[in-house]
Amino acid sequence: MTALFKTRQNKHRAPGVQWIELDNGYRVWTLRVGSGAVKVLTLHGGPGCTHEYLECLEEYLVPAGIEVIFYDQLGSWCSDQPDDDSLWQLDRFVDEIEQVRKALDLDDFYLFGHSCGGLFAIEYALKYQVHLKGLVLNGITGSIQSYVTHINHLREHLPAPVIERLKGFEDRGDLDNEEYQDLLDEHLYRRHICRLPEWPDALDRAFEHLNYKVYNAMQGNNEFVFTGNLLGWDRWNELAEIRTATLVLAGRYDTMSPDDQKQMASVIPHSRVVICDNGSHCCMWDDPENYRRALVDFFRDVESGRL
Repeated sequence: MTALFKTRQNKHRAPGVQWIELDNGYRVWTLRVGSGAVKVLTLHGGPGCTHEYLECLEEYLVPAGIEVIFYDQLGSWCSDQPDDDSLWQLDRFVDEIEQVRKALDLDDFYLFGHSCGGLFAIEYALKYQVHLKGLVLNGITGSIQSYVTHINHLREHLPAPVIERLKGFEDRGDLDNEEYQDLLDEHLYRRHICRLPEWPDALDRAFEHLNYKVYNAMQGNNEFVFTGNLLGWDRWNELAEIRTATLVLAGRYDTMSPDDQKQMASVIPHSRVVICDNGSHCCMWDDPENYRRALVDFFRDVESGRL
């Protein structure tokens, strides 16, 4: 993305923008870049984050003749941001994706979901996979409990003084404390969210624009403390029902367990798994070449009937 499109105002009127009015009267923002028979609709994570940290997909995919459709879910940066906590529910988000698909006139398309967007993508595939040609599940696992187990495994291997300091803030409910946030940044985000010494501008913007009302309602206060309404989500037993071609993609240092990624690929019938050896949760940024190759190879192989 050029600097022209880095502000919300400019993105509202950028070429390729299509606003979609939902059945609840609110509007969501989409942006088409590139052109080609292969069309990829992107679902960002968070929940409540933005499409911004996925902007690199334009660079990776458009030169390969792939059309990328960026989309900010309701509540996120470029879309409407209503003050209504009843909206932040999984079923409503899945229904929103289907409304977006219809408005964009997509069929036989690819759905890309990263992190919580991958969770939404799994739910969409289980309900609407007749419309899908392929599915990319990036940085997601089969249940919230699997995620919580792994991220707390990562936490257990932190230095004991760091664990003690984190626990002290958590026991006091002081999760917004600047020192607590600095500990998370140093020992979690910089190791397992993005491992680059300087984070890319697109990722910084996505964190800056995150809607914490959505995030807190569905996830909780942070990556370690999961208290949101997605807490009981578990689809391990249903993954085998996903019959569309699927790429399971993650980083070696992801907040999701690489073993879980392999297990997911063993359960989903027409799937492959790629673990980016140098990557973390945002392996699109800290292992870009392996990441780009995995995506392009997947789309090419599905299109040619090899997967």
